[in-house]
Amino acid sequence: MIVDLTPSTPALVEETARLIHDSFRERTAAWPDLESAMAEVLDSLQEGRVSRVALDEAGRVIGWIGGQPQYDGHVWELHPLAVDRGHRRRGIGRALVEDLESIARARGGITLWLGSDDELGETSLAGRDLFEGLAGQLDAFRSWGEHPYPFYHRLGFRLVGVMPDANGVGKPDIFMAKRIARPDG
Repeated sequence: MIVDLTPSTPALVEETARLIHDSFRERTAAWPDLESAMAEVLDSLQEGRVSRVALDEAGRVIGWIGGQPQYDGHVWELHPLAVDRGHRRRGIGRALVEDLESIARARGGITLWLGSDDELGETSLAGRDLFEGLAGQLDAFRSWGEHPYPFYHRLGFRLVGVMPDANGVGKPDIFMAKRIARPDG
């Protein structure tokens, strides 16, 4: 079951902070402790944003997705997505993304985008000078290991750009996007 995460459900907010901390602690320095993870979750509860959680049969948080409108609501950013390690590869991430797509589309969204950092050298863009020959490097893009690119690609997202050195020298943020509605309505 996927439901809204709200300030009126403090137990779910706390579980969500634990989920994001546990899911990303070996992949990024973004949420190194529960305090920073809680700040991220609370930030997602701002008016106009979307914050949704997947719950198991016992009502525990097993997945979370956030989204926020940009460009007058035509474009939405998916940030973040996390699924409990023990529940991955069961369609929960896909269901959360499709749920966000539906909400964003209903609110006038045309495009959904995300950034997927490569801090661990799991793509062909890591460790390179992306200011030289970028178009060719994007054309030859590959990923391996646990980088989420293949997951998002299966859901229809396409590589649309990169921010070189976003996380330090040779550690880019990789931008992906997909059209979620016809641009003419």
